Amino acid sequence: MIAREEVFSIGRFMKPHGVKGEIALNLHNDVFAQGEYPYLVCDIEGILVPFFVSSFRYKGTNTGLVRFEGVDDEKQAHRFDGIEAYLHRSLFKGEEMEGEDYSWNFFVGFTVIDAQYGEIGVIEDVDDDTANVLFIIRSAEGDEVLIPAAEDLIEGFDEEAQVLHTQLPEGLFD
Repeated sequence: MIAREEVFSIGRFMKPHGVKGEIALNLHNDVFAQGEYPYLVCDIEGILVPFFVSSFRYKGTNTGLVRFEGVDDEKQAHRFDGIEAYLHRSLFKGEEMEGEDYSWNFFVGFTVIDAQYGEIGVIEDVDDDTANVLFIIRSAEGDEVLIPAAEDLIEGFDEEAQVLHTQLPEGLFD
C-alpha cells in the first residue's frame, strides 16, 4: 500500500482527449521535462493506486496527455475525471532538483525547521495561485502559517527524514 507521504502532487486529470484512452492532465509543474516515469499514482476513492504509463506527450505548456496501460477508450478514461495525479518520491532519488524543474509540491509532508525560528510546522499544501508561491504550513499549535517557497530561503532538505531547512528573513512572523 502506498502512503500519502511517499507521493507528491503533479497535477489533476481533466477529461479524456479523443476516443483512444488519452487523458488530459493539468500539470502543476514541468516534471515530465526531467524524464519519463513508469507510473503515476492516482487517488481512487481515498486509496493511492499506481497506474502504468504507456505514453505521455505535452499539449501546451501546462497540459499533458497521458495514456495508461489497459485504458483503451474514452469510457475507461472518464473514470479519471477530476482525480489528482501523484508521483512517487522514490522516482526522484539521485536526480538534481534545481531551478524550476522540480515541483514545490515535492515538499508537502515535510517538516520545516528554520535556523532562526526553529520548527515551524508541517507543509500541508502549496499555494501557486499568486506570483509568489507559498508553502501552507500547519504549526504544532494548529495554526496555519504561510511562508514563501523560494530557493534562496532554503538551506537544504533531508528527503529520508522529510525535513526542509530554511533561513527565513527576520521579522517574517511579526
